[in-house]
Amino acid sequence: MIGLWLVVLALALPFSGKLGDSTRDQPTDYLPASADSTRVHKLLDQLPGGNTTDLLLVHHRDGGLTAADRETAQRQARAITGEYESTGGKAVPRSVPAKDGKTLLTAFSLTGMEEEARDKAVGDIRESLADPPSGLQVELGGPGALEADSSAIFDSADSTLMLGTATVVAILLILTYRSPVLWLVPLTVVGFAALSSMALVYGLVQAFDLTVTTMNTSVMTVLIFGAGTDYALLLVSRYREELRRHERPFDAMSAALRGCGPAVLASSATVAAGLLCLLAADLNSVSGLGPVGAIGVLCALVAMGTLLPALLVLLGRRVFWPLIPAYGSQLVARRSLFTFMGTSAGRRPVAVLAGGAALLGALALGSVALPGDLRPQDTFTDKPESVSAMETVQTSFPERSRQPVTVLARTGEAARVESTAKSGDGVARVERGRSGGGWTEFAVFAEGGPGSEREKDTIHDLRGELGSLEGAGALVGGPSAEQIDLEEANADDRAVVIPLVLAAVLIILIALLRSLVAPLILAAAVVASWGAAMGLGGLVFGPVLGFEGLDPGVPLLSFVFLVALGVDYGIFLMHRMREESLRGAPVAEAALTALRTTGGVIASAGIVLAATFCVLATMPMVMMAELGFVIAVGVLLDTFLVRTYLVTSASQLLRRWMWWPGRLFREEGAAKARQGE
Repeated sequence: MIGLWLVVLALALPFSGKLGDSTRDQPTDYLPASADSTRVHKLLDQLPGGNTTDLLLVHHRDGGLTAADRETAQRQARAITGEYESTGGKAVPRSVPAKDGKTLLTAFSLTGMEEEARDKAVGDIRESLADPPSGLQVELGGPGALEADSSAIFDSADSTLMLGTATVVAILLILTYRSPVLWLVPLTVVGFAALSSMALVYGLVQAFDLTVTTMNTSVMTVLIFGAGTDYALLLVSRYREELRRHERPFDAMSAALRGCGPAVLASSATVAAGLLCLLAADLNSVSGLGPVGAIGVLCALVAMGTLLPALLVLLGRRVFWPLIPAYGSQLVARRSLFTFMGTSAGRRPVAVLAGGAALLGALALGSVALPGDLRPQDTFTDKPESVSAMETVQTSFPERSRQPVTVLARTGEAARVESTAKSGDGVARVERGRSGGGWTEFAVFAEGGPGSEREKDTIHDLRGELGSLEGAGALVGGPSAEQIDLEEANADDRAVVIPLVLAAVLIILIALLRSLVAPLILAAAVVASWGAAMGLGGLVFGPVLGFEGLDPGVPLLSFVFLVALGVDYGIFLMHRMREESLRGAPVAEAALTALRTTGGVIASAGIVLAATFCVLATMPMVMMAELGFVIAVGVLLDTFLVRTYLVTSASQLLRRWMWWPGRLFREEGAAKARQGE
């Protein structure tokens, strides 16, 4: 088995490194192909010079611009024009001074550049603008610069995230196992799984032109380390237990796999099924995450079910040094935290259940404080130069927007479209652009600032008025229109995907637990955890972390991950509870035994999973930070409140009805009837 995995690694290594070069992170790569803004982006390539990169050169001095500052601005603008005319681009300086005399704005465009060339051009221009005169602030902004800054952050995301996640997992495994060697084994296996999954995803991209974003690969990395380590913790814990009963490590591992294998298999199937439900989403970034995440989870399952057992058996008992489990020894029974928690839940199940439900409900009320939708300029936790430049422009030019709304229309109807757009509500001015391929481009400047509600209203009005012009084929795009399409697509996807995820999870739980009641309780519990985590986000994102908005994708993605991953721990607990019930223990006793025996490993797994998702919060993107926070908090709530107290209390109250209408429900009912006779 180890030899086979070494062959897999040798085959995967050359391809896993290529995945980063295959990710696509343009705004339109996230959007549905049918969205107006996506169609605009593609049609712009057909116009003379291809797609356009709009840039803003901003010169600002707090005390007011001097004549020398204006001369510097003109010289730099002319230099940029001369540099990029030779590439087939077009750069025409148009300087506009602010009323207060502190800011000078020069707008220009570069055409005919692909993403890599655009990013290089932005970097070269910024380098040429370095070392301005003392007191003069020179920044390059605009949509093109914002996209270049995003690309720079995405380029370093994968390696940084992989290193950070591996470090966190290593530290937690050392603390959990208290062994100088054992922690290396699951961490190595997780690394094998990660490299294999990256190679497989790269193959999917090449074979099926799958849209994979950096967000997808980042989440996949965290998921592999988190879920894979969870499976390892459960298997190693059961293996250590079986080593006390079996002399040969091989026999102990066989027993461990028989004991916890079904729970791990069902757990991974639940996560994979939940993620595959994302294929029903309209957003490319969300639908692409489905197969990417499922591949990561399944690779983690296969590695932990084959390579990890092989390595542990090969290394024998000594891998646990210095706490080696001796054959025939008995584990010293100690009153653990989970024994205390289970006992307290058993004594007052009604009070515990009501109090826990009230706490979760109170936390969920914080959702009303969640900030509004995130604007493109607020997507970074650390302001890049493009965002700083945009803020300077908004302060100095409050009366006008320098970010155009792009309108495309059939050339034969261009005059009618231009006239209608100029008369639109909230439109400041309209400039006719290029024509070619039967299409004409217009730059429409709204009176509202970029991302403002007023600008959004203008875009909606333009789409309504221009769309009613028969034969014009008018389409409205640009950065702000892309954000609107993103928000609307996310809302539609939530309505489709959330019911699918719940249905898939319930079907798997019903098949595993042979019950209808227990799966419904587990599903309701994880939904409550998600609601409470979102509520805590509302109390933290704006007031504490200073985030200006909530990424529209966070509610859906956090729901999918929390439901799928949260049910994992329910499966671990309920599977052991069912195992104890099959041995003849009453439901109340089985629940306490399951909590006592699995509580520690579930807690360790929950802490590891929460910590790995916390690594996302270190990324310089608000969306990653928000997603990592909600999932980490939800996992901790689920681990230490929902699983330990609420599910155990519900089991104490429902007793045999937890297994209705399955075999355990019928058998315990028959046993009670015999006792009564």
